[in-house]
Amino acid sequence: MSIEDLTTQIAQANEEFKIGNYDLAEQLANEVLTELAPNQILTHSEGEGKDGITQGQSALRSRALITLANCAKLKGDFHRALDLVRSALDIAEHNHLPDIKATCQNICGNIYVSLDNYALGLEYYVQALATLDELNDKFQVAQVMGNIGGVYGYLGNFDQALEYMERALQAHEELGKKSDAAMDMGNIGGVYFFLGKYDKALEYLERALAMYEELGEKSPIADTTGNIGSVYLYLGNLTQAFDYFSRSLATHEELREKLAIAQVTGNIGSVYANLQFEGYDEKKAEEYFLKTIAMSAEIDSKRIQYEFHRSLSALYERQKRWEESQIHFKHYHELYLEVQNEESTKQALLMEHRRKIEDSERDRQIKLARFQEQEKILQNILPAQIADRMIDGEKMIADRHENVSVFFSDIVGFTKLSQRVSAEELVGMLNGIFTQFDQLARKHGLEKIKTIGDAYMAVCGAPIRVDNHAERTALFALDVAALMNNYQTNTGDKVMIRIGLHSGSVVAGIIGENKFAYDMWGDAVNTASRMESHGEAGKIHVSEEFKQAFLLEAGPNGQSLMTPVSPTSFHFQERGEMDIKGKGIMHTYFLEKR
Repeated sequence: MSIEDLTTQIAQANEEFKIGNYDLAEQLANEVLTELAPNQILTHSEGEGKDGITQGQSALRSRALITLANCAKLKGDFHRALDLVRSALDIAEHNHLPDIKATCQNICGNIYVSLDNYALGLEYYVQALATLDELNDKFQVAQVMGNIGGVYGYLGNFDQALEYMERALQAHEELGKKSDAAMDMGNIGGVYFFLGKYDKALEYLERALAMYEELGEKSPIADTTGNIGSVYLYLGNLTQAFDYFSRSLATHEELREKLAIAQVTGNIGSVYANLQFEGYDEKKAEEYFLKTIAMSAEIDSKRIQYEFHRSLSALYERQKRWEESQIHFKHYHELYLEVQNEESTKQALLMEHRRKIEDSERDRQIKLARFQEQEKILQNILPAQIADRMIDGEKMIADRHENVSVFFSDIVGFTKLSQRVSAEELVGMLNGIFTQFDQLARKHGLEKIKTIGDAYMAVCGAPIRVDNHAERTALFALDVAALMNNYQTNTGDKVMIRIGLHSGSVVAGIIGENKFAYDMWGDAVNTASRMESHGEAGKIHVSEEFKQAFLLEAGPNGQSLMTPVSPTSFHFQERGEMDIKGKGIMHTYFLEKR
């Protein structure tokens, strides 16, 4: 199979994972790993990397291992999940795959949090943020931020939890990531549940459930359904709680998600053990509690174990089964103290983790601000389309444009004028004039290329093709001429300009590495410059080629094809033939408005 085929298969595996088909997802991922065995030769021309393995193959190995790790995690096999994701992480680090590296670090954090080891979970989240600093990957950053919020929620720091979760939600909504936004909503709902704000909790959880149902993602649907059941349990609406727990358990059992099965099974036991429940049944409550304790011990979830040892102890106490009640209370107490001791250590470490997270986030924000500022500067000094290509990493930008119109203008007598005014007045005058030129250029769809001293150059038809480039340039030139015919300096001096226009082909691109500029070259540029230098003050001097381009745009009936301006509004005053430096004899015209 080719790299392309295997990439498609991994994408399919991940889609199957999302809808809860874990066995099929594992099968597809394992097939990819088998195809990527060292003795297999792939039908792809990609160059080899270390150990004769291409970077594409390494990325595919990592992604296949990540899929398997995610499946193992949801099935409650956390130690196998860690082994798999660590293998993927090793490959990513060895082959310089930072995006995959960050994904692996985030998954490691998730697994440790599932094992109630929040300190190690936070450690991996911090590492993921540091890796993502290199990538400016807003999506993965938002995922990690949401996960960090979850840890703060587990540790009872609800204000901090909400802050991280709401930032994650905002980012995911801006990026259009519905599934991740739904996860954030569910997490926020969970925090409000722990805060006792049950109406708020239901609001967020129901929004999350609706989004998951729209996406058809079974596991999150089951998680959210179970969480809604917990809210109803605490509200005393036991029938609703039982219904939601039962639906949640059925889906988790279908998907064989052990951790979730253990939790929801215990929750159903709590409903059966409630005296206010119309289906109150002590035997079923005992059965469900015992099942939960056994399952949580199997997957090493101490939190779930001690929670339901306590519930079972209370049930036995009500039944006056004193000895059994004491045994389970002792188990509860021992496990609770063990977890609390671990929590104390984690809390001591949390301050350091918090500092690292805040430092990492601050550095990331600084880098992001710098990047955004650089992007803004690029957009200001380069055409937007060219700036976007540079931001996307394009190194060499050089394009040929066959049909453009070039504008050149120059101030008549500028040297003498500059000798009569101060430097501040001169710069202020040029800035004022060229700022108005820029506004007119935007109005008519021209792109300013550069100013050189008192000269101004603009183009229409590059970097984006424009069918009526000559007409737009003519309108721009006439507006510029009208502006300057009425212009006076603060000292009352009249300022006149010459304008030259020509149509033809150019080559355009970026020059320089640091102080780069978008520039263009070719006969059309040279000829437009000659039209300006051989023109007359206050007039628009144009070539035969410009006139023909303009008339061609007007169409066979003499009516403009692109704008409501009629060509009969313009007049080409014949200037006749003249010797143009570097060009020879040319037939030229003065463009005028009737």
